[in-house]
Amino acid sequence: MLGSLWKKRKVLVVCSVLPLLAAGPQSSQPSAKPGEAKTTEKESLEYSVEWRLVNAGRAKLSIGPAPESERADIEAKLHLESLGLVSRLFHVDDDYTSEMSRAFCAQSTFMVAHEASRNRETKVVYESNEKRAIYREKDLNKNTVISAETAVPPCVHDIIGGLYYLRSLNLEPGKTVQVPVSDGKKSVMLKIECQRREELKTALGAKKTILYEIYAFNNVLYRRPGRLHIWLTDDARKVPVQIQIRMQFTIGTITLRLDKET
Repeated sequence: MLGSLWKKRKVLVVCSVLPLLAAGPQSSQPSAKPGEAKTTEKESLEYSVEWRLVNAGRAKLSIGPAPESERADIEAKLHLESLGLVSRLFHVDDDYTSEMSRAFCAQSTFMVAHEASRNRETKVVYESNEKRAIYREKDLNKNTVISAETAVPPCVHDIIGGLYYLRSLNLEPGKTVQVPVSDGKKSVMLKIECQRREELKTALGAKKTILYEIYAFNNVLYRRPGRLHIWLTDDARKVPVQIQIRMQFTIGTITLRLDKET
């Protein structure tokens, strides 16, 4: 039972938070303009993943200049793994790479997912001139491939790039923004609402934050019913210090808390 529930949570963490864990290349300097990356400094953020008061796993995100890429300016890497009892019931070891332009437009994403007995590779290439995303998922166990093409705007974000874009803006409570986001199979205008300022206790001390709600569930980008919130620090860096997904009662709440930053 617990293994089945963690499986559902894991899929949500990978597909929804991928994640939304992301943090763009940051510095104390203001960006040249909203919607673009701030300098090219590297950043690494590590999160604990909690489910029903259980330490369910860890997530680590690193970001910086895209190495030797002709198309991309920025590369983000996310590693997600299960821990402890959850790992014994349903082992998870996933790696996700996102390449994007300075304006956070998606160029490509690549994910290698090892989840219990399932092993998959998923690649999405975004072709801005043709206004399309090419999706390819390979089942490494069965050696089968699923392919699809989706129409997208000339500049569309993957879910991580959407967070980078949010971090580059200066939204005040009560304001909303519509962000074009695609996972390669679907393309939507994702509503993000800036809700209120809060002081949040974290492993790195008390932080002044701003709470945002991202409307990705309920048949928007993802079919499942749920709510997604993210807390960004109320400063120029806008570091995501907490991410929370609230699902139906049988699944419950998943909380990702920042506990290490370099």
